[in-house]
Amino acid sequence: MTPRPTLLALSLALLIPSAAAQGATTLRLGYFPNLTHAPALVGLERGTFQKALGNVKLEPKEFVSGTTLTEAFAAGQIDIAYVGPGPAINAAVRGMPLQIVAGASEAGAVLIARKDSGIRTYKDLAGKRVAVPSLGNTQDISLRHILKEQGLKAQTDGGTVNITPIPPADVLAAFAGRRVDATLVPEPWGAALEAQGNILVGTEKTVWRGGAYPSTVVIVNTKFAQANPAVVTAFLKAHGEAVAFLTGKPAAAAAAVNRELEKLTGQKLDPRVLQRAMNRTRFTTALDAGALNEYAALNVEAGYARGTVNLAPFLNPGFKR
Repeated sequence: MTPRPTLLALSLALLIPSAAAQGATTLRLGYFPNLTHAPALVGLERGTFQKALGNVKLEPKEFVSGTTLTEAFAAGQIDIAYVGPGPAINAAVRGMPLQIVAGASEAGAVLIARKDSGIRTYKDLAGKRVAVPSLGNTQDISLRHILKEQGLKAQTDGGTVNITPIPPADVLAAFAGRRVDATLVPEPWGAALEAQGNILVGTEKTVWRGGAYPSTVVIVNTKFAQANPAVVTAFLKAHGEAVAFLTGKPAAAAAAVNRELEKLTGQKLDPRVLQRAMNRTRFTTALDAGALNEYAALNVEAGYARGTVNLAPFLNPGFKR
């Protein structure tokens, strides 16, 4: 299969500014307004990150997809980020100087069909329009694997399924306007669509690997990490505290997530909807190397890489330089 167009150019990666290597006074953080990025949401909402960083100023920046985030990462606009494993692996394959330093969430994505679409099974996706957050992102790669298992293909691969990129927070409007028939989308947007009467076709467990797969990981620019190990260590400590808050005090965490999502998207979710979404998502700091390597193979299967990559040099869960 011919690899898809390169999203990140190695030459661009080589232009990453070295200012961070002089001792950081700021830490630029990228993340998405999704439940799978909940450690970022609660860490920001509760001030956990800034407290841990002390005099180093945190500059958070919201993104709508892994593609736009990794492009910003390549351009040297962010230092550390929450991102799906698909974009992280794509970036590593294409020569980006990054390290995957922690897990953040697992599962937390579902396949929802519009209630009048006629879709009730994966097979019914034939000839339909299916939204994913962006091409080459984690849900896109998962969807293409589902299609392959069902004997289906995307239109770009000579099949009948039209895969369309739509930011997750906008997919509710896309369903209302009948612009797509289904979506493989991260939570809480899947639960929000289901609450409107749309059809749950694929649960977080049937999408892939029984739900035992990473949805979001934490990556850091290698040069920044080498120059500022104490800053990265402080951030990861706060990240661990945010994950502990999510798992130890789920009700309070859900309220914090809802407040931050409303601030970012203008949409406040019914607490029952958010709770359903949280039940489908597991928060963790652990990195599952086996699952990431399997994901790298799916990346090749989807046509986003020419061959499998050895991820070992990019995995640094203990954050050791």
